[in-house]
Amino acid sequence: QVQLVESGGGLVQPGGSLRLSCAVSRSISSIYRMAWYRQAPGKQRELVATITSGGYTYYADSVKGRFTISRDNAPNTVYLQINSLKPEDTAVYYCQVIITVPTAYWGQGTQVTVSS
Repeated sequence: QVQLVESGGGLVQPGGSLRLSCAVSRSISSIYRMAWYRQAPGKQRELVATITSGGYTYYADSVKGRFTISRDNAPNTVYLQINSLKPEDTAVYYCQVIITVPTAYWGQGTQVTVSS
């Protein structure tokens, strides 16, 4: 099966920064879309950012100006640079990859906790 390996989560103080990484199986020749989602306790999972094969990017209003999504093509890796972290950003962050529509693959999630 397709494997997604995430890293970069942890405990940071308000105003701090993190960079999340998600590495995809090298056997994949092309990827339609990569994305980051997050889910806080008691909340629905929400879309944070996406980047498509054509280079189109999307950001949720709550993270615009603070988060940046990017990717490498060889090997296939997606990154999320997170700046100016707020306590409201505390959540489990999930990497998602769509190789061919509509099948999606998910990472296991990585915990981001923002607290003083």
